[in-house]
Amino acid sequence: MTFGIRGLNRLVIFDAILLFGLLGMTARNAIDPDLWWHLRTGQLIVETGKVPHFDPFSFTRGGHGWVSHEWLSDVLFYELWKHGGPAALILFSAIITTAGFMLLYLRCPAQKHWAAAATAFGALASAPAWGVRPQMFTFTMASLLLWLVEAGENRPKLLFWIPPLFLLWLNLHAGFALGPALLLAYAIGLFWEVSVANTLWQEVRPLLIRVGLLLVACLALVPVNPSGTQLFRYPFDTLRSAEMRSFITEWFSPDFHRWLYSPFLLVWLLVLTVLATSRVRPKGRVIVPLLLTAFASLDAVRHIPIFILVAMPVIAAALPVASAPSLGSERRLASSRFRPLFNTAVVILIATFALAKWVVLVRNQGAREAERYPLAAIDSLRSKDRPQKLFVYYDWGGYALWKLYPEYRVFVDGRADLYGDDLLRQAIRIVPNLRTGWREVLDSWNVETVLVPPSSALAQALLIDRGWQAVFQDSQALIFERKPGGAENTGIYKE
Repeated sequence: MTFGIRGLNRLVIFDAILLFGLLGMTARNAIDPDLWWHLRTGQLIVETGKVPHFDPFSFTRGGHGWVSHEWLSDVLFYELWKHGGPAALILFSAIITTAGFMLLYLRCPAQKHWAAAATAFGALASAPAWGVRPQMFTFTMASLLLWLVEAGENRPKLLFWIPPLFLLWLNLHAGFALGPALLLAYAIGLFWEVSVANTLWQEVRPLLIRVGLLLVACLALVPVNPSGTQLFRYPFDTLRSAEMRSFITEWFSPDFHRWLYSPFLLVWLLVLTVLATSRVRPKGRVIVPLLLTAFASLDAVRHIPIFILVAMPVIAAALPVASAPSLGSERRLASSRFRPLFNTAVVILIATFALAKWVVLVRNQGAREAERYPLAAIDSLRSKDRPQKLFVYYDWGGYALWKLYPEYRVFVDGRADLYGDDLLRQAIRIVPNLRTGWREVLDSWNVETVLVPPSSALAQALLIDRGWQAVFQDSQALIFERKPGGAENTGIYKE
C-alpha cells in the first residue's frame, strides 16, 4: 500500500513538472498584431451590448457587412485586459495553450517519461504559432475533441460533450471548421480499416453511426452564432483568399531554411520513419487525420500545431517500452529518504521558472510593445487634431485602431477577411514594394494621413512628393499629411 501511494505521488509529481514546464514555455508577450483590434472589438461589444455586423473601424469598408466570428474571444480578451492588463492575457493564453498540450500528453500511448518527452518536443515544434490570440482556442478545442473521440471508443457517453464543446468553439474562432473536418477524416479512416480488412464491420459500424450523428449535430449548430448561416461559408472564403496567402506570414509555408522550423521538420521525419519501419502500423482512423493535418502543416504555418496533435501520439506509440523494475529495485526506490525531497524540489524549481517567465514578460511588456509599434507616432496623432483617414502599415493597423479609434479610421488592419483580395492588393501595391499605381490608390480613397516605417518605399516616395509633408519622424515611424490641394499637385520635386 505504501509503495502504491508513493508511486502515485511520483506520477503526480511527474505531471506537475510537465505542467509547469509547459506554462513557462508557452507564455508570450501580448504583442500579436491582431490582438489590438480584438481588444477594440471586445470593448465595442461590451459597451454597446451588441455584436457588430457592419464594420465600424475603417473608412474603406465602413458600413460593409462584417462576420465577427471571434466575438466571444474578443469579449474575453477585453475583459481580461480591462481587469488585469497584459499580465492577465499573458497568463490566460499560457493556460489555454498548456491545456491543449496536457490533453495531448494524455493521448500519447507510451511510458510517462516518453509521453512527456513527445509532448514537450511537440510544443517546441509548434512554437512559431504560439501567441496571445484567439487561434489558441482552436488548438485546445481540437486537442479536446481528439481526446473525446478516442476516449469515446470505450466510453461512448463522453461523446455527448462534443456538441456543446463545438457550440462554444464556433463562437470563439473560425477554426471551428476543423472539428467537422477531423470527424469526417476519422470516419473515412474507419471505412479504410474495413476496406483493407484491418477491422471487422461489426466493430466499425457503431463507431461510424456515432461519428455520423456527431457530424450532423455539429453542422446543425453552426448557425447558432450572431452571424447565423454566414459562418458556413466563412472558413472557405478565408482558405480561398490568394492575397492572404501571399501577404500574411502565418499563411506562408514553413521555411525550413530557418532554424525556427527545424523541430517541426524533425517531427515530419520521425512520422515518416515510424510509418516506414514500425511493426505496428497506425489504424486508418489515425492515418487519415494524420495525412490531412500533415499536408495542411506544409501549406501554412498556422496549421502546424494541429498536425502536432495528431502526429505526436503516433511517434510516442513507436517509442520503446521500459521493462518493469524488479521488486528489489522498487524497494530501494521506496526506501530512499531523499527522492521525495528531490522530486518536490524539481517541481518547485520548474514552477519558479514558469513564475519567473511570467514576471519577466509582464515587466517587459511595455518595452516589447515599444519595439514593435510606433508609440511616439501614435501619441502624436492622438494629441493633435489631424485628418481622420489614416493609411497605416499593415502590421500596425490593429494597434492604430486600438489607440486612435474613433477619431481615426484606418485603410486596412488585420481583419484581412473583411477587406478582401482587392483592398489587400491595393495595400500591397503601396507597401512594401511601391508598385505602379500607388499614388492613385491614395488619391482615389482620399487618404489624408500616412503612418509608415521610415525604411518603407512609400516613406521615401512621400518625402520627395510635393503633395505631402512629413509632420512627425523618429527611428520607428514617419507621419505624412496631405497638403491642401495635394491630390491635384502630387508629383516629384524637380530642381
